[in-house]
Amino acid sequence: MRRVLALCAVAGIATTVFAVPASAKVGYYVIRWDNTGICQVWNEDLKYKPFQWGASTYKIVSKPLPTFTAASDLQIKLRAERRCTL
Repeated sequence: MRRVLALCAVAGIATTVFAVPASAKVGYYVIRWDNTGICQVWNEDLKYKPFQWGASTYKIVSKPLPTFTAASDLQIKLRAERRCTL
């Protein structure tokens, strides 16, 4: 019985150790396009970065955020502060 309990405890600890890096992953940013002033939520997990050409360049205007909802809320806040046009 003690071995089963010990095995369950080890399995539980191992599960939390492996679950922490997945939940701590961040990858959402708010970017601002220089030529239009439009802010956009960008996910760093996407294979390609936003395409820049000519006057169409962007800057990252936020720290890494853990969820799309958090990034979207920040984007709305930036619009309210008139730091973004859309």
